[in-house]
Amino acid sequence: MSTAMNFGNKSFQPRPPDKGSFPLDHFGECRSFKDKFMRCLRENRFENAACRIESREYLRCRMDRRLMAQEPLEKLGFGDLEEGTAEAQRKP
Repeated sequence: MSTAMNFGNKSFQPRPPDKGSFPLDHFGECRSFKDKFMRCLRENRFENAACRIESREYLRCRMDRRLMAQEPLEKLGFGDLEEGTAEAQRKP
């Protein structure tokens, strides 16, 4: 008698991430941005809303160095922080 539980022949089919691969920063090109973002998170009890500027800068660094696909920052949820956008102009 087999001790393994077999609930059928279904196998797990992994899916790639929606945005494609996310290469590691092997050369530490964006490490200072990551460290600043992580420090901000720790100082703010991991409330990511308090660290949006640091998050934006980290993602911008990754895009500039082709460590992730180029995306408009507005599409990534930073439209209100971008100069020249309608949302940013409405902010006092």
